[in-house]
Amino acid sequence: MSTAMPAQISLADVDVSFGSKTVLSGLNFEVFKGEVISIVGASGCGKTTSLRLLAGLLAPSGGSVSFEGKPVRGPRRETAIVFQDYGKALLPWRTAEGNVSLALEVMGVPGPERRSRISELLALTGLAGHHDKYPAQMSGGMQQRLQIARALAQDPAVLLMDEPFGALDAMTRQSLQDELLDLSARTGVTIYFVTHDLEEAIYLSDRIIGLLPNPGRIGRIFDVPLPRPRDQLITKEDRSFLALRHELYDFVKGSEH
Repeated sequence: MSTAMPAQISLADVDVSFGSKTVLSGLNFEVFKGEVISIVGASGCGKTTSLRLLAGLLAPSGGSVSFEGKPVRGPRRETAIVFQDYGKALLPWRTAEGNVSLALEVMGVPGPERRSRISELLALTGLAGHHDKYPAQMSGGMQQRLQIARALAQDPAVLLMDEPFGALDAMTRQSLQDELLDLSARTGVTIYFVTHDLEEAIYLSDRIIGLLPNPGRIGRIFDVPLPRPRDQLITKEDRSFLALRHELYDFVKGSEH
């Protein structure tokens, strides 16, 4: 990713403390428009806390977080979040159409325009023909697609994803990874992706931020030199993929000691 363009998101000397405990310390990094960035590290190193900073759900104790050059002081329409627990994120009393409609209703989109936009989003996320189903009638993969569709309804510039595929079976997870990459290519949305899965981080990303724990801080930023489009078999057999998986494993394992 070229750094000639201005950063879309910037963190400058960011600290986060809860009482006397410092959770994140001295975070400095930039995210550029259209990038897919993953963040990895040992449990408790502050991955989800960093996502909450970008979302405006948490204010830094020190330093600054900015979006397109302006300070982030709270949640904003340009940023949408996709959570791991899709079962709790969706409204069970609303159909797929109703769940996607929620974001559009909040934005004041007129009814006729809402219906057209909902159809587009359900088709984009592989849920065409399922508009009248309730979340309980859907598989886990379909529910997560629905959560992504609802997030996209607000037309975000940035999609923040907190281990969104962690609870899914391997085949569904791989399918959604490919759909996410296709979505990224088609829409140009920037993606910030929290995961424990090192292979997932490599497969999806342009760059990977590796956090060290106690307190959480950047240990290393890894470039991912893999061509796009990516393939679940061919990409994962690439020597660069295997070498990077080794480096990431050594990084995370070494940080646990």
